[in-house]
Amino acid sequence: MNLVFAGTPDFAVLHLRALLDAGLPVRAVYTQPDRPAGRGRRLRPSPVKELALAHGIAVHHPETLRDAAAQTVLSELQPDLMVVVAYGLLLPAPVLTTPRFGCINVHASLLPRWRGASPIQRAIWAGDTETGISIMQMDEGLDTGPVLRVARCSIEPGDTAGRLHDRLAALGARTLIETLEDLDGLRLRAAVQEDSAATYAPKVDKAEARLDWSRPAAELERWVRAFNPWPVAWTRCGTVQWRVWEAEACAAGPAGAPGSVVAASPAGIDVCAAEGLLRIRRLQLSGARPVSASDYLNGHRSPVGETLLD
Repeated sequence: MNLVFAGTPDFAVLHLRALLDAGLPVRAVYTQPDRPAGRGRRLRPSPVKELALAHGIAVHHPETLRDAAAQTVLSELQPDLMVVVAYGLLLPAPVLTTPRFGCINVHASLLPRWRGASPIQRAIWAGDTETGISIMQMDEGLDTGPVLRVARCSIEPGDTAGRLHDRLAALGARTLIETLEDLDGLRLRAAVQEDSAATYAPKVDKAEARLDWSRPAAELERWVRAFNPWPVAWTRCGTVQWRVWEAEACAAGPAGAPGSVVAASPAGIDVCAAEGLLRIRRLQLSGARPVSASDYLNGHRSPVGETLLD
């Protein structure tokens, strides 16, 4: 088939590489436009664009696919199929119907659970014990198309969003190749999603990463894992911001008001939550690198007796 690939971040890179490694003909790549990044705010190409250029594949990065000119460019490529992985742009009806076999999407959840932009973080935050990959035939809705294939993946107790992201990216790449091998047969058996069972995963906002000490410690632990490596959970100790990279919930310990620091040792800094304690194991101050609680205590006054602010 004559393939067109649409994707932007690292999650999509593994899928494009899998297509290339399988010898499948990728006619062109669509990705987000170059964005300012780093301290110098220089324009940086997306990870997918870098891989495509390294393999001599034509790259297109329109700001939108809703205008006629962008749709004409896609039509002239005469694609049989568009493979979409974390692209970041909505595909309007004219684009969805341009490829001979339409567009398929690799989504990092077990649809209809966690439709939307941040399924990995939302699954961890909610306490799900299982997630996976869904490959669907795209329609005009938000992740609402019929599902062609599903691959399941456990969420382990210590999983961060970064760790789960990497496992799902590898699983998605394998599942995509398996799907393309039997695409016609899978279409005949595609499962229509039950909209009544849908949950939504809106894009993560930095403001959500602020720890709310009025919540149970078990929930705050998931909070920390869901926002690692971005945007990273945080709180304040006086006027100083702590970015919390690693923490664990402890069921028992000294009682105190939510947010109060009741113990500090090389094992961690214990903070009271609405239920139980959250033991902060790894943290970061502004302008510094992340350090263990032990290293932090070696260089700073003990925070016992302080109240962390949400």
